[in-house]
Amino acid sequence: MKAKAFDTGLFKRILTYTKPYKWRYYGVIIFAISLSVFAALRPYLLKQTVDGYIKTHDKYGLLMYIVLMGVVLLMEVFSQFYFVFWANWLGQDIVKDIRNKLFKHILSFRMKYFDLVPVGQLVTRSVSDIESIARIFSQGLFMIISDLMKMIVVLLFMFYMNWKLTWIVVIAMPILVYITRIFQRKMQVAFEEVRTQIANMNSFVQERVTGMKIVQLFNREKIEAENFKEINNKHKVAWIKTILYNSIFFPIADIISSITLGLVVVYGGFRILNGDQFTTFGDLFSYTMFIGMLFNPLRQIADKFNEMQLGMIAANRVFDIIDTQDHIQDTGILEAPIFEGIIEFKDVRFSYIPEEEVIKGIDLSVASGQTIAIVGSTGAGKSTIINLLNRFYEINSGTIFIDGQNIEDYTLASLRKQIAVVLQDVFLFADTIYNNITLHNEEITREQVLDAAKKIGVHDFIMSLPDNYDFDVKERGVMLSSGQRQLIAFLRSYVSNPSILILDEATSSIDTYSEELIQRATETITKGRTSIIIAHRLATIVNADKIIVMDKGLIVEEGTHHELLQKADGYYKNLYDSQFVAAN
Repeated sequence: MKAKAFDTGLFKRILTYTKPYKWRYYGVIIFAISLSVFAALRPYLLKQTVDGYIKTHDKYGLLMYIVLMGVVLLMEVFSQFYFVFWANWLGQDIVKDIRNKLFKHILSFRMKYFDLVPVGQLVTRSVSDIESIARIFSQGLFMIISDLMKMIVVLLFMFYMNWKLTWIVVIAMPILVYITRIFQRKMQVAFEEVRTQIANMNSFVQERVTGMKIVQLFNREKIEAENFKEINNKHKVAWIKTILYNSIFFPIADIISSITLGLVVVYGGFRILNGDQFTTFGDLFSYTMFIGMLFNPLRQIADKFNEMQLGMIAANRVFDIIDTQDHIQDTGILEAPIFEGIIEFKDVRFSYIPEEEVIKGIDLSVASGQTIAIVGSTGAGKSTIINLLNRFYEINSGTIFIDGQNIEDYTLASLRKQIAVVLQDVFLFADTIYNNITLHNEEITREQVLDAAKKIGVHDFIMSLPDNYDFDVKERGVMLSSGQRQLIAFLRSYVSNPSILILDEATSSIDTYSEELIQRATETITKGRTSIIIAHRLATIVNADKIIVMDKGLIVEEGTHHELLQKADGYYKNLYDSQFVAAN
């Protein structure tokens, strides 16, 4: 899609975020006006000084005008300070509001969105792109307004002082305006490419840093370094285009400005030497300042327009995410109570990719307080069931009930509050153990955490760490072993006091000691509540009230451990026998 030179609709949308700060917005404009007036007044006062007091040797008048120019300069400095400070302040408040809105919106997306969109891209949108929006106000919009006002006031002064000399300047301006317009269009396309390459680089780095263990394990350092070189080179090429356009435009602008100044001085100087009353030395002195004040803003407007375009491109990317409606429909009006824990799946079908069903019309029932286990090969659909129960994904058809009520009738927040999940790959934030347990929920007290930790047998392990519950586990909990992270996840689920507990491969890939602790924790936290255990190691679920066996999105067997072992050549029996033989 071809980018617009300037998207008026997008610009108006950005300006709507100034409404809460309208007085500061108007204040910036007022200071921009006063800045342009005081800036243009200085060359005019210089003309008056040269023609009226230096030429006539009036020392008193000269001193008076020097003081007056000093006052004007102070007022210009005062206006400049508040103009720049308020413009940047306004920009930061606006990006704060947009960033809050963006992050809140991202939190509402369903899991499918995160399956498809690279994390690095979202980080770029949430951080660097939004900072670019701030530059619309700090380096773009208000600076352009200030420069335009300064140019208008300067032209008014110039026409008032000497309209014939001013026409020499005016005739040269369309040439610079035309060149500026071409420059703006080229830079807009170049900046679009720059933003694309930055997003690609962020995504690449994010993935490789996150998966560094895999990179090093499979000796892919050289390969990934070469891949990064290619991406980095594309980023460099994109920036070089902007550098090239700047290198061409600004020297041309300087040449036009210098030629115009030379024509004014030559023409005015010859007329003075010929004794004409056409102009004065004061005019020539002031015009050397006026031409710079007229052409420099015009030249810089192109640069500031680029900043504005960069911010507009970034805003467009951010608003694309804000406008994305890819969240779970939270249309329920019922607040989920403390569930009895009766779960029913009725002819539920689901697919991650259209026309490729992962769950193929299953019927499943779980009684209140019952512990069921779901087993099956990889890809059978085990984890998908818990994703659907939590409404991380929308089902294609069928109905899921909890306590006889369609789960879509409950509000998402209240539904998920009653369901706790312990995943195989436990995610811990770069924070203390205590905060990772409570997730900053102020309703959970420290006494409750300590009591829960003692009940499930993890208190001693936590107390053995430096700083105990205030031990910082660092990013993704790297300071703890996988078993220790699992124990923290169990404790996190337990203190939330859920009605329904789900353990997804929670005892895989851990050492024997940790497994013993987790088995004890499992017995404690599943007691008295409906529990669903997805297990790879069948030895951990032999005491489940019911075992569900899945294969290729279907429930193929159902019963207790002993009942399923009685089925000759049954799926579960074959699976159990293969694990038993492998273990021995």
